Amino acid sequence: MELKNKTWWRLLLAGCLCTLLCTCRIEYKFNGSNIDYTKVKTIQIDNFPIRSAYVWTPMQSIFQNRLTDIFASQTKLKQVKRNGDLQLSGEITAFDQFNKSISADGYSSQVQLKMTVNVRFVNNQNHDEDFERQFSATTEYEANLQLTAVQEELVTQMSKDITDQIFNATVANW
Repeated sequence: MELKNKTWWRLLLAGCLCTLLCTCRIEYKFNGSNIDYTKVKTIQIDNFPIRSAYVWTPMQSIFQNRLTDIFASQTKLKQVKRNGDLQLSGEITAFDQFNKSISADGYSSQVQLKMTVNVRFVNNQNHDEDFERQFSATTEYEANLQLTAVQEELVTQMSKDITDQIFNATVANW
């Protein structure tokens, strides 16, 4: 009799656990986005032209590709040309280099490269989230190197930093 009682309790416990596991749902988002997909379905990302004094033409396409890629890979938003629920526009406003440190012989030993992008964000579902803001990233390189030798790698790195900042400010709400 006692064996039947233990078996019955075990079956009851297993049934309760199965019911609990089947009815509860835990959802994790690892991309950090905070989007209500019932209201927001599309994003419009306009071209970001270069408006800085120093122009390196590939910079625009590196930045633009990274910006569209981050929204494509980390959200379910459909990218559209016009009338998006979310709209991103702006321009690359600065691409400058500065001497960061001086060596003992009086020459520059490190150069700092800075990229700044002005962004206008419009959320057509909630205009309280609209903003216009500047995002910047910096990186350094050794002064004995020519900028042309390291420019692509550094611009790619700064574009990643800036697009991460834009993503967090627009859809991650950090």
